[in-house]
Amino acid sequence: MPIKEVDTIVVGAGQAGIAMSEHLTANGIDHLIFERDRIAESWRTRRWDSLVANGPAWHDRFPSLDFEGHSGEDFVSKDTVVSYFENYVAHINAPVKCGVDVTHVTRDVTYGGFAVSTTCGLYRAKHIVAATGAFQTPVMPPIIPEEAGLQQMHSADYRNPDQLREGAVLVVGGGSSGAQIAQELMESGRKTFISISPHDRPPRRYRDRDNVWWLGVLGKWEMPTPAPGTEHVTFAVSGKDGGHTIDFRKFAASGMVLLGMTQAYDNGVLTFADDLQANIAHGDKNYLSVLEEADDFVRRNNLDLPEDPEARKTWPDPESLTNPIHALDLARENITSVIWATGYKLDFGWLDIGEFDVRGRPLHSRGISTEPGLYFVGLPWLSRRGSSFIWGVWHDAKFIADQIAIQHAYLDYRPPAKR
Repeated sequence: MPIKEVDTIVVGAGQAGIAMSEHLTANGIDHLIFERDRIAESWRTRRWDSLVANGPAWHDRFPSLDFEGHSGEDFVSKDTVVSYFENYVAHINAPVKCGVDVTHVTRDVTYGGFAVSTTCGLYRAKHIVAATGAFQTPVMPPIIPEEAGLQQMHSADYRNPDQLREGAVLVVGGGSSGAQIAQELMESGRKTFISISPHDRPPRRYRDRDNVWWLGVLGKWEMPTPAPGTEHVTFAVSGKDGGHTIDFRKFAASGMVLLGMTQAYDNGVLTFADDLQANIAHGDKNYLSVLEEADDFVRRNNLDLPEDPEARKTWPDPESLTNPIHALDLARENITSVIWATGYKLDFGWLDIGEFDVRGRPLHSRGISTEPGLYFVGLPWLSRRGSSFIWGVWHDAKFIADQIAIQHAYLDYRPPAKR
C-alpha cells in the first residue's frame, strides 16, 4: 500500500477537531481528520442519557451556526449536540474519515515531517494536531476492592438509574457530573450519598444574566491558568431543567446525604476526610464572590440590571453538614452501587514525539508543542479557562491554524536571486 501524503493530520473529530478543520480550510491548508469512532463520539457514548449542555445555546456553540430549532436560552440535550457537530461537518465540508485509528506517530527525518501509522494505511504529514479532547481515560481511584461486591462504575459509563442495582447509591465527586448524577438518582427515588471535594459553584443566573455572561464580562473565561492552590478544585454547575445553581444544602433538604472526600475502605466500612464543612464553605465563598464582583461591575458600568435578593438566601445546614459522617458501613446503609465522578487522565501513547510531564500532560505553549510541527487543541486550560468548552476550543483552533499558516509562510520564503 503506497504511503499517502497530506500537509496536516488532525486526530479526533470532536469539537476540537471540527473547529480545527474550519480554520485550516480558511487558511487553505490541506488536511485530513482521522476519527477512530464516530463524529462527537464522547458526546454519544460517554455521557448519561439525560445530560444537557452546561451553558445556554446562544453561548455554547461555534460562531457561524446556531442550534436549529432551539432558543438561544435553551440548554440542549447531548443528542442535539451530536447532531449539531454532524451538521457542522457538513456545513464546512470537513474531510473527516471515521473508523480510522491513529496508532503511532513518529518523526520522519527523511521526509521532513511525521510518519503516521493508521488502521487504513501509512501517511506522511508536515503537521500533526492532537484533538483527542479532555475526556480520554476515566480515573477510578483504587479504594474499594472488587471483592467488596459493589457495583462500581465511572460516570463515563453511567446512563440512568435503571442501570443500577436496587439499593442506595454513593456518588464520589461534587463537580458538575457528580452533582447532576446525584440529583437524578435522588429524584428517581434512590437514597443517595455524595462525597464532595473542594469545588466552585457559581450562580446559574444572577440579575437576569447567565453564569456564562458573567464569566465573560468579568474576564473569567480569559484566565490563563487556575488560581494558585485551585488546580484540583472542581466546577459545579447545571443546565438541568432550564439551568439551576448547584446547592448541596438544597439537595440535603430533599434527602441527599453529604460526605467529605472519600479516603479508605476496610472490611465493608468506607471512611471520609474531615473536610466537608471546609469544602462547602469554599463553594459558598466562590458563589458569594461572583455576586460581589457582578454587583461591582453593574455599578461601575451603570447597567440597568434588576436586583436579585433571592440569590443571597441560603438553605439551612443539614445534619450531615453540622455533624459530618466520617465512616459508613455500606451494608448497613444498603449502598449497593458506587459511581466515581472523579475525572479523566490524558493518553497520548500513540505519540512517539513531543515532551510530557509525569502526569502525561504535554508540554506546550498555547497548544504549540516543544516538538516542531506538533500541536494540541481541546485540552483544559490550553490557553485559558474557556479552552475545553465548545466556544473556547473554536478560538484556540484558530490560533493553532494561524500558527501552521505562519510556518508555511516561513518555509515558502525564498530570498531574491543574487546578481
